[in-house]
Amino acid sequence: MRHTRRRGIRSSVLTAAASAVLLLGVTAIPGQAATPPDKPRADEHILVFSKTAGFRHDSIPRGIATLRQLGAENGFTVDATEDAGAFTPDNLAAYDAVVFLSTTGDVLDEEQQAAFEGYIAEGGGYAGVHAAADTEYDWPWYGGLVGAYFDSHPLIQPATVEVEDRAHPATSHLGDSWQRTDEWYNYRTNPRDRVHVLAALDEGSYTGGNMGGDHPIAWCQEYEGGRAFYTGSGHTKESYRDAAFRAHLLGGVRYATGAADADCRPENGYAPVYDSGTGLGEWRQAGPGRFEEAGDGTLTTVGGMGLLWYGTEQLSGYSLKLDWKLTGDDNSGVFIGFPASDDPWSAVERGYEIQIDATDAPEKTTGAVYGFQSADLAARDAALNPPGEWNTYEIRVEGERLQVWLNGVQINDFTNTDPARSLTDGHLGLQNHGDEDEVAFRDIRLKDLKGDHGAHDSRPAHAG
Repeated sequence: MRHTRRRGIRSSVLTAAASAVLLLGVTAIPGQAATPPDKPRADEHILVFSKTAGFRHDSIPRGIATLRQLGAENGFTVDATEDAGAFTPDNLAAYDAVVFLSTTGDVLDEEQQAAFEGYIAEGGGYAGVHAAADTEYDWPWYGGLVGAYFDSHPLIQPATVEVEDRAHPATSHLGDSWQRTDEWYNYRTNPRDRVHVLAALDEGSYTGGNMGGDHPIAWCQEYEGGRAFYTGSGHTKESYRDAAFRAHLLGGVRYATGAADADCRPENGYAPVYDSGTGLGEWRQAGPGRFEEAGDGTLTTVGGMGLLWYGTEQLSGYSLKLDWKLTGDDNSGVFIGFPASDDPWSAVERGYEIQIDATDAPEKTTGAVYGFQSADLAARDAALNPPGEWNTYEIRVEGERLQVWLNGVQINDFTNTDPARSLTDGHLGLQNHGDEDEVAFRDIRLKDLKGDHGAHDSRPAHAG
C-alpha cells in the first residue's frame, strides 16, 4: 500500500571515506561515512474531502484551490471529492494523507469509517482544517483523531495566536506570536494531555474564548498507527490568500504525508532555559567562538571553536529538548555531564556530546554519542529532516543512562561506565565547532525528572 512507505521515506546511503573531521578540528580515524538523507521525492498524493452534512463554509472552494496550488508548487498531487464512496481500503491506499476540509456532521457510514480506521492503522495521514472538528460526533475514534470536538465560537475577530512549537513544519515560519483574524473555535475538551500543541489562543486578545486561558488551536499527534494534524484556522476565504496561513497549512500537510518529521508527543512540564523571553543571562561562553542571537529567539554559531554552556547548576535526572537546524554539511553538538570550566575541552574530556553533523562516521554523525556509540542509523535516517529544516532532540538523562530522541523517534540508548564521565551531575552546552559551520538552535527547555519516577511521554522506542 502506498502510504506504508511513510516512515522509510528518507533513505541514507553509506559510502566509504578516507577520513572524517573530529570535534574541534582533531583528525579522525578513517571510517565509514554517512551521507545526509536525501530529501524525499515530492510525489505525495493527498485526498481533500469536504463533504458537509451541517453548516457549509463558503471558503471550501478556495481551500481546495489553495491546496491544489500548494501541491503544484511543492510537488504533491491533490484529488478533491465530496463522495464518501471514496473511503474504501483500495482507494485510500493510493493516498499519503487525507485532508478533512471544513467537513461538518455525519459524513461517513460505518463501512467507510472502518476503511478510514484501517487506512490510519496502516500508517496513513490525516489533516483536519477548521470545521473538521465539527464532524462525526458519534464516532469516538474520529474524536481521538481530530483531537477535540467543536463547542462554540464568537464572531470573527482578530486574535493573538501564541506559537508553542517553532520546529514543526506547520509553525516553523512563525514568530513567538501570530496576529490573525478568523473564527475562533472553542472546544468541548482541552486536548493538551493527548496531543502535541503547536499553537494556542491568547484569550485576553479577543472576546468569546471559554477554555479558561489554555486554548490550543493547532496540534499534531501520532494516532493509532498514523499521523494527524489539526488547525482551527481556515474559516474565512481571506485565510487562503494569507501567506502565513498557507505555509501553516502546507506544513501540516507535509507532516501528515510524512514528507517532514516532527516530535508530536504530548509535551508538559518543561521550563525554558533559552528562548526569546529568557535571553542568555544564565549562559556562558568558553573559547573564542560565539553564538549570535536573532530577535526571534534563534541562536546561530559564529566564528571559531567554542562552547556556550548553561551555568546555573549541575544537572541530574532531566529531559532536555531543543530545536536545531543545519545550513548544509555543518558540524555542532550538544554536550552534557561536564564540569564548569572556561576551557571548552573540559566538555570534550569529561562529558558526552550528542552529535549534530550531516556527514561523518556512524559514531560521529547526527544522533551519535560522539566517538562512543552510533545512533540507530535506520531509525535516525527515517526521522531526520534535511539541512534547511528544523529538527527536535530530546536528550534524557537518568542516572548513567542517556537516551536520545530525534523528532519523537528514539535513536540512541547509551549507558555510561566511565567514572570520569559520570552523567549523575554536570552542565549542558552547545558547541560552536568552527568558522565554516553554521548551526541554529532555539527553544531550549528542561524538565526535571527527579521525583518523576522515570515517568515519560508513553511511546515505544522507534515510534514517534
